[in-house]
Amino acid sequence: MASRPPNRRPTRTLLAVLVTASVAVPVSGAARPAAVPAPAPTAAAPLRNATPAALAERYATTRHDIEAAERTAAAHGDHKRAAALRAMAGRARQFLSFDGRDGGRSTEVYGDLSRARRIAVLVPGSDTGFETYGRFRTGALALQRQLGREADTPTAVVAWLGYATPATVSPEAITTGRADQAAPQLREFIGELSVARPASRVAVLCHSYGSVVCARAAAGLAVADIVFYGSPGTGYDSAAALRTRATVWAGRGAGDWVADVPHTRLRLPFATVGFGVDPVSREFGARVFPAGRGGHSDYLKPGSVSLKNLARIVTGRDTAPSGPLAARAGRAAAEEGRHA
Repeated sequence: MASRPPNRRPTRTLLAVLVTASVAVPVSGAARPAAVPAPAPTAAAPLRNATPAALAERYATTRHDIEAAERTAAAHGDHKRAAALRAMAGRARQFLSFDGRDGGRSTEVYGDLSRARRIAVLVPGSDTGFETYGRFRTGALALQRQLGREADTPTAVVAWLGYATPATVSPEAITTGRADQAAPQLREFIGELSVARPASRVAVLCHSYGSVVCARAAAGLAVADIVFYGSPGTGYDSAAALRTRATVWAGRGAGDWVADVPHTRLRLPFATVGFGVDPVSREFGARVFPAGRGGHSDYLKPGSVSLKNLARIVTGRDTAPSGPLAARAGRAAAEEGRHA
C-alpha cells in the first residue's frame, strides 16, 4: 500500500510567515496614515518638451498645487502633512507633477532636465510618502551630486513617487498588488520623458519594493538600464523574463536584511505571496554590481560603494564583472553581512 503523501500545508503556512516576518520585522513601519483631503491638481498636458520655459511654467503651476494642498491639510488639522508640503513648495524645488489626494503622488527633478543627457529615475520602496519624503529627497540629492563627479555631460535625477507605496508592515508589502497598479503609471511617465528628452540616456533605479514595480513595468520601459537594489525579489524567475532590451543590474549591501527574505512564491487562496528568485543570484541572470557593506537604507549614502556604482551605471560606465563570478560575490557579500 502506497504511503500517504505528506501534508504540505503547514510548510506552506510556515514559509508564508517567514516571508512576512523577513520583510516586516527588520524595519519599523506603520500603516499608511488616513487620507488627508486635498484639492484636485491643475490638469497638465503630457510632458512633450523640456525647454527651460516649458519646465519653468510647469514647476510654477505644480508649486501652486502643493501650496493649495498645504492649506487644505492645515485646515484639516494635519500639521505634519502641512509641514511636509510647505517644504515641498520651496521656491528652489522642481516638481513635474503633484497630486495630494489618496495618500499623495509626486515627481521631482534634481538638476537641469532641459540639458540633461544622463537621467536617473528613482523608484522608491515601502513607507515612502509625503511625511517621509525627506529621506527620499536626501538620496536623490546625493545621487545628483555623485553624478556631477562621475559624468562629463549634464545630468538629472527624477524622484518618481508615482504610486501608493505599501507600508512595510502590511500584506501589500509581500504581494504584487501595489506594483501592478503602479506599473502603467511608470511606463506612461518614462514614455513622456523619452519624448521630451529623446537623445538622453535614461536609467531606472529601483529600491526594495520599487524593484517589483519596475519589474512589472519593464517590458514597456524605453530605458538603457533597469537597476534593482535592496530587492526582495521581482516576481519573475529571471532577467530574461522581464522582456526588456535594457541592461538589468542587481546589487545588495552586505548589511542588508533583505538577504534573509526567503526567495520563494507561494500561491495561496487569496493571493500569491513572495517575489521568487533572488535578483543577485546566478539563476536570475542580472549583472551584479558591488554594493558595499551598507544596510537596506544605505544605498544612496554619500561616499558609499553603492552610490558610486549606481552613478556609474547611470552614466553608462561599467562597474562590476557579470555572470557567475559576480553572483557568487553578491551572495558572499550578503553572507558576510549576516555574520558580521
